[in-house]
Amino acid sequence: MSRIGRMTITVPAGVKIEVSEANLVTVTGPKGTLSEQISPAMIIENDGAVLTVKRPDDSKENKSLHGLSRTLINNMVVGVTEGYKKQLEINGVGYRAAKNGNKLELGLGYSHPVIFEEPAGITFEVPNANTIIVCGANKQQVGQLASEIRGKRPPEPYLGKGIKYSDEKIRRKAGKAGK
Repeated sequence: MSRIGRMTITVPAGVKIEVSEANLVTVTGPKGTLSEQISPAMIIENDGAVLTVKRPDDSKENKSLHGLSRTLINNMVVGVTEGYKKQLEINGVGYRAAKNGNKLELGLGYSHPVIFEEPAGITFEVPNANTIIVCGANKQQVGQLASEIRGKRPPEPYLGKGIKYSDEKIRRKAGKAGK
């Protein structure tokens, strides 16, 4: 049986989970409301403070959906209680970030500034000109938006200039071999 799928989900105080007929799971907490359509084959049992995901049989499809379903629900519970953060670092001469209202403005060496708007449920924090923090309750949205920001100027291997995740290691290459 799936090791991840077998684990129970403990529901913290202040979090309310509703499971509809077609396995539409809605999680409400202090940081917002998230909902996800889980495969109708999975059996979701809600016992107040503990949530369990079970599979009907051991077919290959149900085995692969078991752990995924449990993880998706757990990510929603963690998102509405603690939230998710991705921290990005900007390296390079003249590269900078600034927040104006609900917009993130990036100066990345192009002839124009690159502007990102805050989608619903996502916020940007800019503690200094070289650091961006993307915060939100939905793990998938936070990761996707951080990836789009990084994609505007990915780090290059020779000087390390560009936007990188704070925990990312850049493999550096040697430049030209001089005489």
